[in-house]
Amino acid sequence: QVPVVESGGGLVQPGGSLRLSCAASESIFRIYGMAWYRQAPGKQRELVARMTTGGDTGYADSVKGRFTISRDNAKKTVYLQMNSLKPEDTAVYYCNNIGASWGWGQGTQVTVSS
Repeated sequence: QVPVVESGGGLVQPGGSLRLSCAASESIFRIYGMAWYRQAPGKQRELVARMTTGGDTGYADSVKGRFTISRDNAKKTVYLQMNSLKPEDTAVYYCNNIGASWGWGQGTQVTVSS
């Protein structure tokens, strides 16, 4: 069973913004660094952004300066703020721990199109 639930995807025009949410149980939220991954049609799943429990962040080169990962400990939620979206950002976005040792949930679809 995947211990997270992703939400917030949708259809947006190029240049637009979306914020994805990943809700987790308190027990895992305190222990694990968290990450966002994405998988576009016909491509392998890739790491988009990560945040350690200490707050250190890292991003794929393709999203640096446009995406921001954050976490709200009180709400046990990890966010991915996505700005200046491009058609190539179209993918299913997944939340997992750093290292992706959990199974994969359904993710949330992000479609960037005019």
